[in-house]
Amino acid sequence: MRVVSGIQPTGNLHLGNYLGAIRQWVAMQDAMATDDLCLFFLADLHALTQPVVPADLAANTIEMAATLLACGIDPERSILFNQARVPAHAELAWILGGTARVGWLNRMTQWKDKAGKNREGSSVGLFTYPVLQAADVLAYRATHVPVGEDQKQHLELARDIAAKFNQDFGVDLFPLPEPFVSTAAPRIMSLRDGRAKMSKSDPSDMSRINLVDDDDTIAGKLRKAKSDAEPLPDNIDALDGRPEARNLVTIHAALAGIEPAAVLAQFAGQGFGRFKPALADLAIATLGPIRQQLTALLADRGEVGRVLAEGAGKARTLSAPVLRAAQDAIGLQV
Repeated sequence: MRVVSGIQPTGNLHLGNYLGAIRQWVAMQDAMATDDLCLFFLADLHALTQPVVPADLAANTIEMAATLLACGIDPERSILFNQARVPAHAELAWILGGTARVGWLNRMTQWKDKAGKNREGSSVGLFTYPVLQAADVLAYRATHVPVGEDQKQHLELARDIAAKFNQDFGVDLFPLPEPFVSTAAPRIMSLRDGRAKMSKSDPSDMSRINLVDDDDTIAGKLRKAKSDAEPLPDNIDALDGRPEARNLVTIHAALAGIEPAAVLAQFAGQGFGRFKPALADLAIATLGPIRQQLTALLADRGEVGRVLAEGAGKARTLSAPVLRAAQDAIGLQV
């Protein structure tokens, strides 16, 4: 089993990133057998599809790498690196660009959403980045890719590209990667709107809990989180039509590692005046050690860079023969 996943270095991670993705990465890493492997990368090349401030991109890459390390990604058991330091990603993406079809990319819903009405003014990278995503995965002959609902279409494209390349050139180079969907990954919503996903792009910092927030800030955000006047029920179905209440119960359950039904069994009949302080205590106890470790790591950014460089060396070793095999298959000889 070989798992590959990446995340763009776009700034501070929040509770939704941790509970919805990163904690699942750590669990996969910890569950891997001796012959299995996880590769996690900072997708700095993907970040170039939108306008960037160079100094911010460089700083965000180190800070996000430090965050992953603080959350439990272990460079002794997984490979952690930034995409730009492994040339096979970009080189294989160009090769696969000859296999992918414009019609396939035109059907990508994220392209339509991100470009909006300004398709002519959007970057070429924004249009073709699903091909780079395919290269990210295929360069390591990945067997599984953790995906959310918004990325399933891109993984299907990667499978289509892999299958067409193998068929066009009569090789069995690329396995068709399978989606790794964790049923334990909760969908964490905004603290201000239970119908909107918690997001870094939300202009209100009160909508999310950042992993760098201190204890008082966490407590304050949860105290002011949108809820309702009704007490908590004793069953999940009774939360229908109460998105904010459901979200806070979901967060509590995820932090405690229990089912939402168990949370309701504990707090049924109680109002949010009692529930929110308990939730804040749990969030602080869970996130405090991560913040402390992150602070320590960022005190020595050079060491974080060294970890990324070491991981990139390992990733280059793995990807180089795959890239060469793809070059040989299409007739690119030295």
